[in-house]
Amino acid sequence: MDALPITENTGLPFSSKNPGYMHSCGHDGHVAILIGAAHLLKEDPPEGNVVFIFQPAEEGGGGAQHIIEAGVLDDVDMIFGGHIERHYKVGQIGLKEGIETSFTDALEITVLGKGGHAARPHEAVDAVVIASLLIMSLQTIVSRSTDPLNPTVLTIGSIHGGTAYNVIADEATLRGTIRSIDDKNRRNVFKKIKKTAAALASLHDAEIRVDINEGYPPIINPKQGVEIARETAERLVGKNNVLTLPHPSMGGEDFSYYLNEVPGCFVRLGGAKKGLDHVASHSSCYDFDEEVIGIGAVYLAELARDALRTIKGKD
Repeated sequence: MDALPITENTGLPFSSKNPGYMHSCGHDGHVAILIGAAHLLKEDPPEGNVVFIFQPAEEGGGGAQHIIEAGVLDDVDMIFGGHIERHYKVGQIGLKEGIETSFTDALEITVLGKGGHAARPHEAVDAVVIASLLIMSLQTIVSRSTDPLNPTVLTIGSIHGGTAYNVIADEATLRGTIRSIDDKNRRNVFKKIKKTAAALASLHDAEIRVDINEGYPPIINPKQGVEIARETAERLVGKNNVLTLPHPSMGGEDFSYYLNEVPGCFVRLGGAKKGLDHVASHSSCYDFDEEVIGIGAVYLAELARDALRTIKGKD
């Protein structure tokens, strides 16, 4: 199942055996949860059919699309999924009706200048300096060109340029991500990025290429799916432990493709581990409280039963 390009630094006995790869977003836990739910439903079969989707390539590969294209959802009436969430305590379940995650668009910008000797900058066009100016200029798109009440994130996570300390680089590459929840605002950000790049290219006699790779759409949880998920959660963990999430996550999730095909709900399963409150997902030290595996397994099994009763009641 999915890993990320991170070298694990948890010291756990089941740490990744492959340097540079780690389950640093809980996907191994998600697999364990679903295996547990399948075991529970096999022990006490429900009245109806349940499909268990062990899907790879969520971390940027859009594996959900391949599952849909393979026909896995053809006879599915409802679908539910969840993600371990380090911000919530074990036993808490978070739900949000409507938009639950953001668009996940990838950005790559190549700055092409003119190389030269570091002692004679006037003879060159410094791609590293232009890239630095571009990074700072891009930050004003969110801070000054988007509605502050409309969540938007523009992050440059990677910059590469230059080969030696005394050589002015002729090329630099920036990679980042654009997160938003509104398509009109999203398109405006795309436009502003390209205009900013073009202006800096003109000012510094450089060439700047902008590539935007459109990513996952947002998860949009429909009312019916949220109601079923909430009723099941309240019965299992109590009303006080069922959280109504006030804002969308600016993270991405290809479960959105499933909800574009059939109704259902995507939930957050509290898995905060004591002593690791400061450790983010996608970190080399990421870990979660394994008690969430049992809670998640029972929850998904019961959620399947409740959804089947709802479907049967409609027939």
